[in-house]
Amino acid sequence: MNRPQQVPEPLTSGEVAHMLRVTPVTVARWADTGKLTSFRTLGGHRRFHRAEVEALLVPETVRTTSPGTG
Repeated sequence: MNRPQQVPEPLTSGEVAHMLRVTPVTVARWADTGKLTSFRTLGGHRRFHRAEVEALLVPETVRTTSPGTG
């Protein structure tokens, strides 16, 4: 029997701000400028995908260095 795949809960602006150690205003600005992708709830609140936010926690040098290039 197939189990339904669990989809991670989206993050609020406050949760993202806490994870990235910035203010919720900064999170909103990043969403407005495209640094972060957000979507809105029916009530108009922003939500963010956990995987995208967690990717920002990885240092830039790790994200841009390909294997074998040092």
